[in-house]
Amino acid sequence: MPPGPIAIRAATADDAAAIAAIYAPYVLQGTVSFESEAPDAAAMRDRILDSDGYYPWMVAVSRGEDGGERGLLAYAYATRFRDRPAYRYVVETSIYAAGATQRQGVGRLLYEALVDTLRAQGFTQAIGVIALPNDASITLHEAVGFRRAGVYREVGYKQGRWIDVGLWQCALNESAIPPIEPRAFRDVGVRRD
Repeated sequence: MPPGPIAIRAATADDAAAIAAIYAPYVLQGTVSFESEAPDAAAMRDRILDSDGYYPWMVAVSRGEDGGERGLLAYAYATRFRDRPAYRYVVETSIYAAGATQRQGVGRLLYEALVDTLRAQGFTQAIGVIALPNDASITLHEAVGFRRAGVYREVGYKQGRWIDVGLWQCALNESAIPPIEPRAFRDVGVRRD
């Protein structure tokens, strides 16, 4: 079970240092992330602000008995899937949990909220990109509705080896013709359906 009461909320620029601290071990100690240098708080702040309120950045925080926040446990976000205009209805998603909260249900709560929010925004598909092997990430993605869509073989080189990347896809909304333009995260807010 998750540690104490958990709240899901939109990330702010003030969360950048905590987000950078959660992400750093994924960059420095494994092959989950293909970055080679862990971004600092300023870089994370820029990433949050670069979403311009359109793509969601969300955090899971623990709450004390008084209702105040005790700590940031995980973060998740969506970004543009590809640069070309025809892809604007699709997002790529990511989630990272602090080491102590992995496999305690926090990530699932947060990822469910991200998927619900993306649905409310009107996106049609979400794509999860997973460095393989990564059974925990595959299990999480499949638990919230993603399905295996394919594998790119040996596309990343890190820590002395070539790494495959799996693609998982989640249908969010019908692909209407003509398509409905997605709404901005700032207009929709965090959803839990």
